[in-house]
Amino acid sequence: MTNLLSHLTFLYGADKAPQLFDRLQGIMTEYRLQVRAHDGELTERDSILITYGDQLKQSCTKPLQTLSAFCNRYLNGVISGIHILPFYPWTSDDGFSVADYRKVDPALGDWEDISAMQDNFRLMFDAVINHASSQHEWFQAFLRDDPQYRDYFIVVEGNPDLSQVVRPRALPLLTKFETPSGPRQVWTTFSADQVDLNFRNPNLLLEIIDTLLFYVAHGAQFIRLDAIAYLWKEIGTPCIHLPQTHRIIRLFRSVLDAIAPHVILITETNVAHSENISYFGDGRDEAQMVYNFALPPLVLHTFYTGNSRVLSEWAAELRLPSNRTTFFNFLASHDGIGINPARGILSDTEIDALIEQVIQHGGLVSYKDDASGAQKPYELNINYFDALSDPHAEESVSTQVDRFMTAQAIMLALVGVPGIYFHSLFGSRSWRAGVDLTGRNRTINRQKFDLATFESDLADRASLPNQVFHRYAQYLQARSASSAFHPHGEQRVLDCGKAIFALLRLSPDGSRRVLCLHNISDKSQSAEFNLKDVFDSSSGQLSDLITNQPMRDPLNGNVTLQPYQTLWLEMKE
Repeated sequence: MTNLLSHLTFLYGADKAPQLFDRLQGIMTEYRLQVRAHDGELTERDSILITYGDQLKQSCTKPLQTLSAFCNRYLNGVISGIHILPFYPWTSDDGFSVADYRKVDPALGDWEDISAMQDNFRLMFDAVINHASSQHEWFQAFLRDDPQYRDYFIVVEGNPDLSQVVRPRALPLLTKFETPSGPRQVWTTFSADQVDLNFRNPNLLLEIIDTLLFYVAHGAQFIRLDAIAYLWKEIGTPCIHLPQTHRIIRLFRSVLDAIAPHVILITETNVAHSENISYFGDGRDEAQMVYNFALPPLVLHTFYTGNSRVLSEWAAELRLPSNRTTFFNFLASHDGIGINPARGILSDTEIDALIEQVIQHGGLVSYKDDASGAQKPYELNINYFDALSDPHAEESVSTQVDRFMTAQAIMLALVGVPGIYFHSLFGSRSWRAGVDLTGRNRTINRQKFDLATFESDLADRASLPNQVFHRYAQYLQARSASSAFHPHGEQRVLDCGKAIFALLRLSPDGSRRVLCLHNISDKSQSAEFNLKDVFDSSSGQLSDLITNQPMRDPLNGNVTLQPYQTLWLEMKE
């Protein structure tokens, strides 16, 4: 409780903090009996599906019920958790402009439908708290000059210098709205329909904490803090990663540790890697997981160049500040592939080559204005399968699947919890027709499906969805079978040549070891290693964890990998 008071004092001063502390305690007391305890420990069995609530549709059934039934039928025992992208009433940005934090969009279902999914899966909810929809009741009250909500949003008077503000998109930072007392310039970081909340107002902060606990009471075991880096605004600063933002996350963590210690906070900060990992705090006081944003572009670079050196050097430097933190690893999500997290790791020339390759594969590029006003690319818009394999190339589907799954295997092997986008789990292709429909680049990897048609495709053994899904399920089951893949285990990058990404995973107690070998090239490669150094033993039988088959010719630490092959090797007595 001392931490709570300290955080409130830092944010709002010693005069206001005691009263705010009393109010906060009242909110926490209200939820103590509503929150059901869970085992919050992460294990190698954890992986999270990222999906929209209406990803699959069928007539006469609520989309959330359809999704739940599909996941129970195909993913129970394969995936442990589901991140349902914002399922609240919304007005734009495919759900990320929330019009009511406390309701389920009736077009999707209701809270009972959300609750039913808890029987077999751990759930992740989005906390879209940097901004709210312009149609949210709070902002509508603001527009009426309701004094209770006058300070819930950020009004900018005059024409201050905002040139230092970091902009995530190429849209106006301020939007003018009419009110009974005259026009108001309101802060809108992401769009005119996404109005930034004012955390300088402690009443707003307490309202948001109440909302987070409301999510926990409704089954959230993971809470994703969307666009959290921009939370606190201070004119004259970049308005990103400010100390107050970090302090608010620490306050959230303290509240959740007291009421629901099983709940895990995940920060979504699509920024440079060094800034991204700052949201771990000291390893015990901020987010338990951060999105590993540098991974998607680095893996693409690795396959485009056929050289694992950059990825290996980066992975070798990954560090976790404590055994209570880990990475949320992913290659694809509902958004595009962020370029900025790779800056400083890849050169400008390498990033330009990445962009050119994505364009050649039918992808798109999103731009924003930099400090000088020039347009700068910040995101690649393409489905990850097509990013890896040119859809127009004369190449076998089996080769494309091998390449794609080796990329996914790298993500699965790295220390952390895997986040798997629905379209990656089933090998979807880019949806250019969707971009034509909406005019938005990000629609390219947001296609929704008719359930009957999708299941028919999935049942066809020759289909791409079938091939990718069954390989993915095989990899996930192999991963779940060994504590070497524990999210708090150890990893060591090995040098087996530039065409192989080699990673040794060790369980937290050191009792299990798996050597993960990934051939990133279209040619056979030989991986040489010292059995004693890698497995702490030179006797026993090397076996592939994925196929559960012994290696026929281990040759004392010399293994041949076929093009785009993955081997996860363990030593059996």
